[in-house]
Amino acid sequence: APPAASAAGAAAGPPPPPAPRARLVGVDLARGLAILGMFVAHLGADRPDGTHDPAWFVLADGRSAALFALLAGVSLALSSGRDRLPAGLVLLHARMTILVRAGLLLLLGWVLVGLGTPVAVILPAYAVLFLLALPFLAVRRRWLLLAAGVAAVVSPTLVALVAVPNGGPSLAARLSGTADPVHLPGDELVTGYYPALVYLAYVLLGLAVGRTDLTRTRTQAGLVGVGAGLAVLGWGLSRLALDAVGPDASPLTRHLLSGAAHEDTTLEVVGNCGTALAVIGLFLLLTRPTPAGRAAGAALSPLAAAGSMSLTVYTAQIVAIFVLGEQVVWAPTSNAVLVWFVVLALAGAWLWRRLVGRGPLEQGLGAAARAVAGPRP
Repeated sequence: APPAASAAGAAAGPPPPPAPRARLVGVDLARGLAILGMFVAHLGADRPDGTHDPAWFVLADGRSAALFALLAGVSLALSSGRDRLPAGLVLLHARMTILVRAGLLLLLGWVLVGLGTPVAVILPAYAVLFLLALPFLAVRRRWLLLAAGVAAVVSPTLVALVAVPNGGPSLAARLSGTADPVHLPGDELVTGYYPALVYLAYVLLGLAVGRTDLTRTRTQAGLVGVGAGLAVLGWGLSRLALDAVGPDASPLTRHLLSGAAHEDTTLEVVGNCGTALAVIGLFLLLTRPTPAGRAAGAALSPLAAAGSMSLTVYTAQIVAIFVLGEQVVWAPTSNAVLVWFVVLALAGAWLWRRLVGRGPLEQGLGAAARAVAGPRP
């Protein structure tokens, strides 16, 4: 190169890093809805026959946790390059950061489990899912979709063969010497309330979603359309299949064909994935950078604030249940406690976001990750 060009290049130095892209309010809203759905599942009142009161509260069962897990995959993608695959030092930094976060989430999860509330704490499984996702951070979107599909088909069958009784004790019960349903302490892969082998399908699909340009209207509408189709497919096929085999089919067969909440079957996973995709797409469409979208974002800012600090809000919920006592979960006489939880969570998150910024636990995890992994390359 001519000397003048070389001098100019030296003076200019390396190109500046790309400017950080704006936070996706629609993703925060979806995460906030997932947290509120967990509130409903934990604290919603039941009728004497065990059904929810009101009946539509059943929508929160299972679907909230699945949405939360799928959004974990979206967050992993957004924090490691969005629609650009990480490589080299960027990939190494992303994996180190996620590793630190997983370790701290596991410790926090164990602390919350140790409080002894009736709530099945999701954080230990969440931490294991982060570790399982590490090899997939640099995988292209089409292979992520394929891996999610394989996990959705294979993992529920493997878990069922180990943990579901079929006219006798399950394999897990026979091996552990305990009664069904088996929940082995420390096992988050198979017998946990949120079996990570099954929930990996949600995380991998979330990674694929996060590797897409979520700012495009076509992508957002596609999430809604595909999501609605998967929801109908999963729960519709379950209904048809159970009617076809009849009540005399083996317990294992009826389990594998079920789409009910927390059955962790292929058809439930498909239905839950559909609901999660549709929710994310709807919130992204609702908050597009238009006057109407900005107005919607402002109106829903308390929900977005809760979603932006979901770990803090979730942890506060478990601690509050510990303080109030297990009866607020086992025997709620009304939805008054649930309403107070929702109001305080939304108001507290909104005020904290405006006055301080990031949630305290999110800030702590971020600081710990930066201390170990260093600044982003």
